Amino acid sequence: MPKGFYHVPVPKNEPVLSYSPGSRERKLLKQALEEARAQVVDIPMYIGGGEVRTGNKKQLSPPHDHKHVLGYYHEGDRSHVEQAIQAALNAKELWVNMGWEHRASIFLKAAEILAGPYRYKINAATMLGQSKSAYQAEIDSACELIDFLRFNVYFMTQIYQDQPESSPGVWNRIEYRPLEGFTFALTPFNFTAIAGNLPSSMALMGNTVVWKPANTQVYAASVIMQAFRLAGLPDGVINLIYADGPTVGDVVFNHRDFAGLHFTGSTGVFQSMWKTIGGNIHKYRSYPRIVGETGGKDFIMVHKSADAREVATAITRGAFEYQGQKCSAASRCYIPDNLWEDIKKYVLEDLK
Repeated sequence: MPKGFYHVPVPKNEPVLSYSPGSRERKLLKQALEEARAQVVDIPMYIGGGEVRTGNKKQLSPPHDHKHVLGYYHEGDRSHVEQAIQAALNAKELWVNMGWEHRASIFLKAAEILAGPYRYKINAATMLGQSKSAYQAEIDSACELIDFLRFNVYFMTQIYQDQPESSPGVWNRIEYRPLEGFTFALTPFNFTAIAGNLPSSMALMGNTVVWKPANTQVYAASVIMQAFRLAGLPDGVINLIYADGPTVGDVVFNHRDFAGLHFTGSTGVFQSMWKTIGGNIHKYRSYPRIVGETGGKDFIMVHKSADAREVATAITRGAFEYQGQKCSAASRCYIPDNLWEDIKKYVLEDLK
């Protein structure tokens, strides 16, 4: 392969907007929040090239404001899961044969859309649909999701650049292929960035995807899908469905073309899915790849020279922002005895 053929500049992390009082960014975010609250949206599933509405509507409300109605999403059934799988399989040949740089350009374009015209829209959707503060939404649904899309393209080029050695007169070459069949993304309620990353990272590598978000993240998930479509994602590459979890699992994990799972969520759910896949291993065309992130423990290690006030802030925010509903939430601390009394005092003051 010619030197530099796979060169993509190292992306820089998306800067965090401050939304400080009086700023233009704060004004635009408040405007996006007001516009979102002023309408009742009708959210379809996206299967193949169509918007699918079943008439079985489920209400979406802010967790912090149950009486307010943001909109309704159309819940599907077994037949819609089957349709989504078929749409993914139908789209596979065209997507696989598309040049990697064209796949990359679509998701880089999506990153630009989310960094620009959709930034306040996706943040407002995350704030209203998942009860995040402006700061928590900004670092999640804007910065991290944009970084995922950009860095994934960079990492893809590194994978493709990994080629075998060639001797004089011989050209050894690896062509990386996607999995045989369709892949399944099951995404969580707490991070819009993860909801966007799990299906798009598989699609970037040439896979076609059935994507089921958590019901409590549907509001922002639909905005992500709008951004993907606006960026030029072909029909059927990512199929967004809303259906009962056990129903989806029963169809997906019993299908002979099931090829891969990308998951973030609870340990129990992941273990249950792995067990089901293992029990059905004889049904599949190939051995499915299983990738999952589940619960864990995050600690803060404090050095004896640390500033007690800064440590207290890190503990309070790390443990209690977004009610601790994050896989990155601090759950324990290791604190030197020379700082403990001051840190304890500041933490208790913050918690009050």
